[in-house]
Amino acid sequence: MQPLDAILKPQAIAIVGASRRAASIGREILHQLITYDFRGKLFPVNPKAEFIHSIKAYPAVSAIPDPVDLAIIVVPREDVLGVVDDCGRKGVKGLVVITSGFSETGEEGKRFEEELGERVHRYGMRMIGPNCMGVINTHPLVHMDATFAPALPLTGRIGFMSQSGALGVAILNLARQLDIGFSYFIGLGNKTNVSGNDMLLYFEDDPETDLILMYLESFGNAQRFKEIARRISKRKPIVAVKSGRTEAGARAATSHTGALAAHQGLDIATDALLEQSGVIRVNTVEELFDLAMGFSKNPLPRGNRLGILTNAGGPAIMATDAAISLGLELGKLSERTCDELRRLLPPEASVQNPVDMTPKSDRSKYEACARVMLEDESVDSLLVVFVPPMVISAMDIVTGLEELRRQYLKPVLGVMMAPEEFFKELNEQHPNHMAIYVFPESAVEALAALDRYRQWREKPLGHVRQFEVKRGAAEDLLSAIRAEGRSQLSPEEGGRLLECYGIPVAHGEPGADQAELERRAGTYHYPVVLKALSPGLVHKTEAGGVAVDIRTPEELLAAARAMRAAVQKRQPGAAGDGFHFLVQEYVRGGREVIVGMARDPKFGPLLMFGLGGIYVETVKDVVFRIPPLTDLEAQEMIRQIRGCRLLEGVRGEPPVDFVGLAEILERFSQMVEDLPQLAEIEINPFMVFPDVKDFRAVDVRVRLVERA
Repeated sequence: MQPLDAILKPQAIAIVGASRRAASIGREILHQLITYDFRGKLFPVNPKAEFIHSIKAYPAVSAIPDPVDLAIIVVPREDVLGVVDDCGRKGVKGLVVITSGFSETGEEGKRFEEELGERVHRYGMRMIGPNCMGVINTHPLVHMDATFAPALPLTGRIGFMSQSGALGVAILNLARQLDIGFSYFIGLGNKTNVSGNDMLLYFEDDPETDLILMYLESFGNAQRFKEIARRISKRKPIVAVKSGRTEAGARAATSHTGALAAHQGLDIATDALLEQSGVIRVNTVEELFDLAMGFSKNPLPRGNRLGILTNAGGPAIMATDAAISLGLELGKLSERTCDELRRLLPPEASVQNPVDMTPKSDRSKYEACARVMLEDESVDSLLVVFVPPMVISAMDIVTGLEELRRQYLKPVLGVMMAPEEFFKELNEQHPNHMAIYVFPESAVEALAALDRYRQWREKPLGHVRQFEVKRGAAEDLLSAIRAEGRSQLSPEEGGRLLECYGIPVAHGEPGADQAELERRAGTYHYPVVLKALSPGLVHKTEAGGVAVDIRTPEELLAAARAMRAAVQKRQPGAAGDGFHFLVQEYVRGGREVIVGMARDPKFGPLLMFGLGGIYVETVKDVVFRIPPLTDLEAQEMIRQIRGCRLLEGVRGEPPVDFVGLAEILERFSQMVEDLPQLAEIEINPFMVFPDVKDFRAVDVRVRLVERA
């Protein structure tokens, strides 16, 4: 047996805290189990009642004479641990703790929850909760609704998990209105023992679950989630609403990467994680159910070509605009299809996609035209729009489409701009009806999601390559810096770190003060770049601390004097002790990109790539990913920035070496994975050329994780 079967497929349930008191949660859960016709045994547990709901009650779980698989605990927080001990002695393997007042309430509650988790582990149990709304399994052999939600669930093939109990109640109500059924509904609560990752693993091979929906407030092990979801999403679609925002260490950010990760205003860590995992993210519960209808009631399309059939021009225009903006195309109908549509429709109708039949079209016209369009090879999915005129029934239109859509392995979605009474009647007359929306944009968004998921399914995952590197030398370098009590690497040390991982660096001479610079001015190979270095100097360019294309010793010394004065004026503290100069080879030409990492406290390292140089925080043309990077993900990072066209070459310029640049990103990802001591690292600019042999890291900034 799967360990979670004791919770999700129990044969005997004890409801600890069952009550005769009206409107109490203990009574509601028992009532719900009875009303939904649970197929196993029920044992109310209440030391003050002999019978509850006409069922014999017991003073404790240990007093129940039969084996018990699952205990649902609805008692005050202070009594929960005692109940867990009683269940442990009885041999109960599954717990659902409805009781609240744990870590969500503060430090005292957190201590209670830690003790709860330890006891559950000690007895070898699995537990959902605490602070959850319960669990549902609609399978005919189980039929368990162990929640306090008033709406009874419909049977379906959607596995749903939610961290929010209150939202879960609303979702069950909405699902019934929309004729959406579940295989399982799981209120995760605080996830003390059973996590979202555990539930994904349960759904992975469950034969009753074809689609997974998630409402998440936080991730436990983000890397583990990525690994699991990435695998499952190749077989079953996963759609998620993720609330809340991450903190990317804004207070400690000393690089463009850290600043952008913290202040970009987007939940970039979650976006990166879900995109790399193949999870479709939506922003609202409404969107979640729009997609749930689309996925649960349709096959995947073969391509992105959409056909639109309508009796009104306005909604068709709205649908067309939405489709184009979301990456869909309008299929070009064949001449044969257009001729057939002309035969079926009046002269004033439009037979080009979108096909406008005019308001007089009835069920027979809709059915005939939809059939013709579905048989056209240029139509991968069909959107049928109906604005009810006075004399034609919306229900008749749906009835005709219901008969038709089962004959074709193409998505068929409807837009019915009908009154609310129509949708109530629809659920009664056509249970498990086609996906029907009130507005065209919602339907098109669902179709676009179906197509994006098709593309994900068809796309290879790629491989995480391991390069031959000098990891030991890199670790020794960082250890030596730690031993000196420093957390910031010098540019020269940062360059050595990159070279350990095969990332080329512009050659630079060791730092020199003013006197040493004067002595060595004649020994450098010109042209060179001069940079000011100081522990307090973060952004050198803004402080006047960079001079390029210096061609003579005289120019070098003049630039050094002017540079120190500029830094003194703009950032006086940086021009004191520790101020010195770096002389570096001048890397001419090329295009500037940025490669960076900032460590998010919840997600771990975030990799960043984009257009580099001094305008990186202004232009903000960057993308983020969570390591490890596959070879394909590295290529996608490059292609996804808006400025990719500049890297491809404009006005006769040759393209940069995309293969070489992708390998740099892979090597950078490997370094970040190997060295958890790194808090932030940024190469900006990294100069890229048509030949990877010319690539150079011009400036590198590295900060180590602060010791606890």
